[in-house]
Amino acid sequence: MATSDSRVVDPGTDRGKPGDQPDGPPRPSTSELTARAADLAPLLRANAERGERDRRVPEQSIDALAEAGLFRLAVPRRYGGYETDMRTMLDVAATVAESDGGTGWVISLCNVGAWVIGLFPEAAQDDVFAADPDARVCGVLAPTAEVTRVPGGWRVTGRWYYNSGSLHSSWAVLGVPITDDAGTVVDQGAVLIPMSELTIEDTWFVAGMKSSGSNCVVAEDVFVPIHRFISVPEAIDGTIDLARPDETLYRSAFVPMLSLILVGPLLGLGRAALRHVTEKASGKPVAYTFFDTQAESVAFQLQLTDAALLIDTGHLHAYRAAADIDETAARGAYPDYFVRARIRADTSYVAQKITHAIDVLMFAHGAASFADVNPLQRIWRDAGAGARHAAVVPGVSYEVYGKALLGIDEKITPLV
Repeated sequence: MATSDSRVVDPGTDRGKPGDQPDGPPRPSTSELTARAADLAPLLRANAERGERDRRVPEQSIDALAEAGLFRLAVPRRYGGYETDMRTMLDVAATVAESDGGTGWVISLCNVGAWVIGLFPEAAQDDVFAADPDARVCGVLAPTAEVTRVPGGWRVTGRWYYNSGSLHSSWAVLGVPITDDAGTVVDQGAVLIPMSELTIEDTWFVAGMKSSGSNCVVAEDVFVPIHRFISVPEAIDGTIDLARPDETLYRSAFVPMLSLILVGPLLGLGRAALRHVTEKASGKPVAYTFFDTQAESVAFQLQLTDAALLIDTGHLHAYRAAADIDETAARGAYPDYFVRARIRADTSYVAQKITHAIDVLMFAHGAASFADVNPLQRIWRDAGAGARHAAVVPGVSYEVYGKALLGIDEKITPLV
């Protein structure tokens, strides 16, 4: 059995050297893009309560994000996008989520949806981005559909829960089963369908991430041409035939990208909670004590430190996972199973540490945390909902990584 150290030293298998990046608009730096997101903070915060009430991000916020170019992070440069990297996508999502978790969740899912389009044939990419580099893409990979092969493509009927960003998207990437002539499922794919050919069923009645508008998307006998299809197993294994293999971003590992993107908003929510509690500490007493302010209390200081270090830990693991994805893609390689298992565990560890930190901060701040006027209660609920995404919860992720550490060749999920 190879040791874990030997596997970490070799994070991927060679898929060829990267070529020159295609011509396109200048790519803004990560700091510039996060600064654009930070500049929108007053608007996003002002709209947060309305978004939660309406169960959708206000269009004013969506329009402002689009005008700032923050939906272009994963759009190919040849279409006018920025074609950034995983680290940038995390940092932008976190900065947006510091202002509002639901808005951060929507921009995260739409940006990774745009990234998935980069895996499709070029004709499908043209369908989405040629006329509109700001086109937004939502998606659900669960193959909850029925498909029939017809000349030139498939007829698709299905329902997909829960489709974050669907209220603001023009396209959807949706999981479908692939069957043989006998109707037996033999493979899984993903198809690209215009939202104009789908309907949205209003099902998103939840306790957290209310403004993400993650409703059910429904297809009724929709025709999907063959060029709007990819094989999910090929995407997972890194064997998909990329239309533009010289574009570094789209060589990134499939499941690590789709899972790690989910904790970007959690990082921002953790920072927002820490900032709020810290700012209030000098003017808020500790109830039923002689402390005039929380800041005077050693017990409070220790709680604040505990939460800050938990949030720092979450960032460190998120950034290590992002570096694994970005650096391997830049080498023209694909991370091996061990590294992908570690990224999945890192992702869950981030969620666990951030939600723990927010719990600590809620105890430190006190019962006022749950007042409707206090943003902490929305931060707490949004983080709690986001951290329970099936690709993020720790149980499966830790078992996957534990087996990889031990060299146990037993797969419990294909999503690694």
